[in-house]
Amino acid sequence: MSETPPTPTAPAGAATLPLVFDEPRGRKKPPRHLADLDPAGRKELLESHGLPGFRAKQLSTHYFGRLVDDPEQMTDLPAGQRADLVAALLPDLMTPLRTLEADKGTTRKTLWKLFDGALVESVLMRYPDRATVCVSSQAGCGMACPFCATGQGGLQRNMSTAEIVEQVVAAQRSMTRGEVAGGPGRVSNVVFMGMGEPLANYKAVIGAVRRMTDPTPDGLGMSARGITVSTVGLVSRIRQLTEEGIPVTLALSLHAPDDELRNELVPINTRFSVAETVDAAFEYAQRTKRRVSIEYAMMRDINDQAWRADLLGDVLMRGDWGWVHVNLIPLNEVRGSRFTRSRDEDMDEFVRRLEAKGISTTIRDTRGNEIDAACGQLAASE
Repeated sequence: MSETPPTPTAPAGAATLPLVFDEPRGRKKPPRHLADLDPAGRKELLESHGLPGFRAKQLSTHYFGRLVDDPEQMTDLPAGQRADLVAALLPDLMTPLRTLEADKGTTRKTLWKLFDGALVESVLMRYPDRATVCVSSQAGCGMACPFCATGQGGLQRNMSTAEIVEQVVAAQRSMTRGEVAGGPGRVSNVVFMGMGEPLANYKAVIGAVRRMTDPTPDGLGMSARGITVSTVGLVSRIRQLTEEGIPVTLALSLHAPDDELRNELVPINTRFSVAETVDAAFEYAQRTKRRVSIEYAMMRDINDQAWRADLLGDVLMRGDWGWVHVNLIPLNEVRGSRFTRSRDEDMDEFVRRLEAKGISTTIRDTRGNEIDAACGQLAASE
């Protein structure tokens, strides 16, 4: 039986930044890259440069299939045209500034400088049974969540489809070349949980998902079931994703089961309530038959009370199948923030309460905390 919840109070020092959905005007666009285009578009772009269109497939094979990043290795391209072909479809998009390692070399965070000087980060994590790359979809973030370092930095701009894909291709290269502890391997999973709100950059993110899942050499040939798209709850975009017919995993960053607290922790909730947001997620699960992941950062004495676990269980109890899994995330603390990690005993009780209501629940194994590579810590500074 649930305790009677106290009257909710807003956490002191809550976010005052505005919600920002659109990138600032006047920013230059990244150079067009073959990962931005489907095969027909790549052929058309080459022909518009006076180059033979059939070479597009060879370039795609080098990029997606062979993971080549040195034009000198593209020996099937005529030497006299190689530079022009590469410049047309494989321009440099991002430069690695540094890579930090943690967890005995199995976690690697890379800081990237984009063509216009914007900074983003990606994180490659190797586990015994898989390798996951966490990618950014925006430089910064406009969702203003007060406990998240990225959200407190504001939005600089959206990333292009190719800039998103390049993070995955670079991770694939690192794995293939044996640069990650454990020897050569392959990236099996991609999570859109780096910098930015993926569904606020919807077109580029869906384009990136399609490039990842297109068969090689048109794309990376990955399974959509190994791709997770996270959102703080842009309901209209969740519904649009439901119609795409791509069975990615949807991860909803909920962080509170009641509107009063969620308005403070996740400001998008002032536009779409908890009920509306969970309804949209449930509709996604029904349509795709893919279980939705609920992300819930555990913050001491803020959202980790036992009565809130009961309320969360009630909010998620719908349908007659296990449509949802709750992922409790011990808060990855950000320097200078008032938000701190929940006590272990409170997290354990939270799990117990949810499981008592039949809700599948786990506490996430946090990676990369000591190099600020964990969820909510990416701030991309030189």
